[in-house]
Amino acid sequence: MTDQDATNHLQIPVNVWVELHADDRDARDVLVKMEDGNLYTSVFVTPSYITRQMELTFEFSKHIEDTIPARFCTLDVPHIVVESLNREAIEDTIDNLLAMGLFGSAFTQVTDPPEDPANSQPTTSNGGTRATQEVAAVVLSDVLVVED
Repeated sequence: MTDQDATNHLQIPVNVWVELHADDRDARDVLVKMEDGNLYTSVFVTPSYITRQMELTFEFSKHIEDTIPARFCTLDVPHIVVESLNREAIEDTIDNLLAMGLFGSAFTQVTDPPEDPANSQPTTSNGGTRATQEVAAVVLSDVLVVED
């Protein structure tokens, strides 16, 4: 299966894990396991999270020499802004992203795709295994407090 075929193939989530942050009511890390076994991750946030990040940046910039205090927010990993962080809203959003073909741009894959026999060269320096795959496994087994 080519990358384009994989993109067009609608995967079905078999598990969705939502990380509960005890001290953050505006953000959730979400892991999704698809029927092919691949894991994906993204961060779900509410508009108040963005507002809070902008305020933190403003306060921080006041204390840095040669900066003009400004309210802004930069997001370094995929973030999905939703009205509510309840499980139903998160799962409905995932379903819609899949149906609209936007899942791949909103989630980061943390496991390697199935090996293509035509291309046996590993694509990463550690023999083809994504570093985040090990991190995700540890998080799932040892760290993550989840709502199933």
